[in-house]
This record gives sequence, structure tokens and C-alpha cells, in this order.
Amino acid sequence: MLELNLASKAHDEARQGEALMLEGKNTLPNQRKLYIESYGCAMNFSDSEIVASILSEQGFSTTQEFTDADVIFINTCSIRENAEIRVRNRLKQFRAAKRKNKDLVVGVLGCMAERLKSKFLEEEKLVDVVVGPDAYRDLPNLIAQVNDGQKAINVLLSREETYADLSPIRLNSNGISAFISIMRGCDNMCSFCVVPFTRGRERSRDPYSIIREAEELRDAGYKEVTLLGQNVDSYKWVPQPLPFPEGEGSAGETKSAHNTSLSFGEGRGEAPINFAKLLEMVAAVSPDMRVRFSTSHPKDITDEVLRTIAKHENICNYIHLPVQSGNSRILDLMNRTYDREWYLDRIKAIREIIPDCAISSDVISGFCSETEEEHAETLSLMDSVKFEFAYMYSYSERPGTPAAKKFADDVPEETKQRRLREIIDLQQQHSLYRAQKRIGKVEKVLIEGLSKKSEKDYCGRSDQNHMVIFPVNDAVKPGDYANVLIEKTTTATLIGRMV
Repeated sequence: MLELNLASKAHDEARQGEALMLEGKNTLPNQRKLYIESYGCAMNFSDSEIVASILSEQGFSTTQEFTDADVIFINTCSIRENAEIRVRNRLKQFRAAKRKNKDLVVGVLGCMAERLKSKFLEEEKLVDVVVGPDAYRDLPNLIAQVNDGQKAINVLLSREETYADLSPIRLNSNGISAFISIMRGCDNMCSFCVVPFTRGRERSRDPYSIIREAEELRDAGYKEVTLLGQNVDSYKWVPQPLPFPEGEGSAGETKSAHNTSLSFGEGRGEAPINFAKLLEMVAAVSPDMRVRFSTSHPKDITDEVLRTIAKHENICNYIHLPVQSGNSRILDLMNRTYDREWYLDRIKAIREIIPDCAISSDVISGFCSETEEEHAETLSLMDSVKFEFAYMYSYSERPGTPAAKKFADDVPEETKQRRLREIIDLQQQHSLYRAQKRIGKVEKVLIEGLSKKSEKDYCGRSDQNHMVIFPVNDAVKPGDYANVLIEKTTTATLIGRMV
């Protein structure tokens, strides 16, 4: 797998295994300490912030040293095989720490919880507690069960839970960019994917709780929010009717109110809110705060969403639109519910409505029964679109998925890897081509901090999500915007000077 400069997309390889730390909170004497390590997509990292919020209310502080912890959680991903391998190896290290500290609680959170609960708890005896992504509110009770000498488990999926009323603690934050979860679960039964089975059905969060969170981030000085969902374009919130209070209205009448809490307090009787409307509402929180989102699905991204992006300067001109394959037969086997022509039509609409929009994608090589001709169609689609960035993988069968049950994983590993190399080589050409198109342009860059390679340079992201490097200037600081003239590029980075 190779990822080219796609840090804001859901799966950030640089953060895998990161131990999250609550900034700016002093640890009190005898205060219990939580160590939480996260793997997988941005949704998992966002969930770790929810867990920290719940347990901070129970008196926990966070630590970046698992040897100092009273409770260790590892937030897991089942999407990719290498994540499972890393998690198992890490749990063995934690088990060694538990031999030294009998009171230490070790638990697994997230997407592996449901599928591997019996193995982790009973067969391999690696953990004390297993908790699914819809059961984090139950963590205090589960920890108490373990402290009483029992194993604890809650992997029940919910049709309602969105954690809308929680204000996540920001962990390992740069104080500039933050995630906001707008929905949970997924209804797209892609045959290669475990998410519908580990995260449950789609449910959209109350929009007014989303706006409240965006306002809190604005007031705290954040300059960019990324709206998160497995498929943000299918976001839809419908006000739920509630009975009139006693003495009001006729028998059986109802009134409209939010489906989570009336304390959010707005919008009685309003129409449903879709993703385009939500985008507009978040953009209105502050013209100085950028809005990004991840991830879109080709079958659901609408012209209304595209026009909303074009209308608002602070909604970034960047869309991650996973294609997975350029061949219609393979897309049908993947149950992607669109074909090659549909995908290219959506690309055409993006180019027409948002001419300066950057587009990135996901591509899988060697899916079940893929032929050389079908692989060539993926390469030709890439040639047609010329993505700015891409996440590229060889197919890895995930237990329990429809593909694992219905199709033979019959493409030899060496063939998968050769095709992946061809995809990567082509994408590197396209990334360089797109980057070089920015030479001579002035990019509005949100400064994130000093470059990792030189303290004499700032780094930040352009509207189109390119990483931009330019010399430090006393007139600006991290969190400010800077206009940067692009003078040269690498495949992944734009380099210039402030103007």
C-alpha cells in the first residue's frame, strides 16, 4: 500500500498506533490514568476523543506511557490485515505489562471488537474488556466489572447512538484543525468491506449539535474542521415528531422537534436537512474557518453538494471520491452500485461546477477474478481523471465480508503486487503532473506549523489539500493564512514563498 500526500483523508498512516494525550490538563495525585492507542481511519481517532471525554468525567487523565496507565485501550481497525497484525502484537506487549501490574485493565475498542471478541477474551486471553463503537457510554460500568474480577463485553450495535450530546476532548491537537463526526455506520454493503458489520447501520447526528461543536471549535481558535462519516453524502436528518404537552393541541397531534435533545432548541417544523444544507450551515459558522469532509460515495454525491462547495469560499475545493476499480464488472462484484460511466460522469460534473477542485481516490488491485484487461481499465480511468492523490492497495480478503463468502481470492499475490506497482507508478506521474500545474499560482495556505525537515520553513495545506512549504515569515504564525506563490514542486509537496 502507498499513500501520496493525503493526510486529511480518513486513513492517515503517519498516525497509526498513536497514543492520544489530553493537552493542558494537570494530573492530580492518585488520579487514574488512561492510555489509549488508535489505529485505522479518522473516525477511530475521533472515537478515541469520545472515549476520553466519557472517562474524564469519571476522573481519568491521559498518559502517553502505557507503563504508567491504570487502563489501557487500543482502538482497532478491521479494514486492513496489517492493522490486525499490529494490534495483536501490541496486545501481547500489554499482557506483559499486566503481569507486573495485576490491577491493570486492558481493553479493545472499535471495529475488531465484534469479530474477535471471543478470541481476545477467551481463547488468547489478551484482554479484560471488549467494547464496540456504539457502547462507549457503558465504559465506566465495564471497567467496574473488571475491577470486581470479571471479564466485560458490550459490542451491541445501536440504531440511534451518535454521541451528539458529547463534546469530544481534543487529543494531540495542533489547535488549528479538528474532526467533527456527523454520522455513524454505513448502509453501503460493499462486498470487500466489514464496516456495516462492525459499525452498524447509518444514522445521522442532529445538525444543531454539529453546529454547536463547530462554534465551540471556532471560539477556541480552530481554523479548520473536517466533517466525518463513512459516506457523508448520505447524511440526512429528519426532525422527529413529539407529542404536544398535556392540554396543547388535539388528541393524537404531534409537533416536530429534534430527535436527540430539545436543548439544541432550533428548527421546529423544519424540512429534513441533507448534506448540502449541513455543509452550508457549517460554512456559515465562520468565514475564516475552512470546512473539509470525508468520505464521499460516487453514487450519492450530488450536483447540489457541488454547487454548495462552489458557492462558499471556505468550503475547500477538494473531494475524496473512491473509485476502487475502473472496470464495471469488478465494480458490480464489489457491490459499489455504480459503473465506470457513472463515476466518470460525476468527475465531469465536479470539473464543470468546481473547475479548480482537486480530486483524490482509493484504488484496489487484484480483486477477485480481476483480469489483465480489467486491470488495464483501472489504469485507463486513472489516465482519464489524473487524480491529485490516491490511496492504493492490493486486495486483502477480510473474514466475514460478502466477498470472502461468495468469491475466491484467486488473483495470485505476485500478480496483485505487480498490478499495484503499475497503479502506484501511474499515480506518481499524475500527482507530479497536478502539482506542477500549481507552479506560478498563489495558494492560500493554512499554516500548521514548522516543516519537519527545517525549522526555517513553515508547512501548511492549500485549499486543494496540497502540502505547501515556504520560508518562515515574522508576519504570520501557525493558525494564520498565508498567500504563497508556488515556484517548484515535488510529487507530494508544493514549494514557494509568501507574497
